[in-house]
This record gives sequence, C-alpha cells and structure tokens, in this order.
Amino acid sequence: QVQLVESGGGLVQAGGSLRLSCAASGRTFSRYAMGWFRQAPGKEREFVAAISWSGRSTYYVDFVKGRFTISRDNAKNTVYLQMNSLKPEDTAVYYCASGQSPAVTTELYDIWGQGTQVTVSS
Repeated sequence: QVQLVESGGGLVQAGGSLRLSCAASGRTFSRYAMGWFRQAPGKEREFVAAISWSGRSTYYVDFVKGRFTISRDNAKNTVYLQMNSLKPEDTAVYYCASGQSPAVTTELYDIWGQGTQVTVSS
C-alpha cells in the first residue's frame, strides 16, 4: 500500500519558520516526482512547490519563491518543505503528493498525503 505521511505543521508567528516532512512508503520513492500543495479554508487546493525524482529540478509558485525550499532525501524516502519568513496568508493545510513528473496541477499526482495544518499568526 502506497502511503505518504506529512508532519511538521503547527502554529508559528509571522516571520517564523517551519519545516514540513513527507515520508513515503510502498513505492520506489526515488522514481517519482514530489509536490507540495496547500488548501486554505474556502479555497481550492493550490500548487506550492515540486521537485524532480533526482532532486536536480525544482519549481515554485511565485508567492513562495525566495521563502520556501523543497528538497528530498531519496535514501530516507522523504521530501521536505522548508518555509521561512512565513506570513498569515500562508495559513493552510499542506499536502504532499507523488507523481510521474513535477507538475503544477493536482491531476498529475496520483498519491496524496493526509495533510498537515500550518497556522501563521500575525
């Protein structure tokens, strides 16, 4: 059974940092691209960042560039999202996903985690 489990969410003040982790099992992790998405209350799920299977290519939505960093450790079957300079508008449930390519659309990912809540207070 393929499974993704996120962790690392929590409550942080504006300007603070969090590192999210997503541990994968049941699939050859290193063969797949990984993505991070987020969903705020009343809004659609949106792309945040993605990384190729090798880790050599990364992609970010404009509003997190320079603040968030996606990385992966294939030996640990884990992908990370380092989030710095957090803003209240970053508050959302963050999801990791696995797919064939580092896409920006949800449809191209076939495995999803359960999500982890990130709350940024002002």
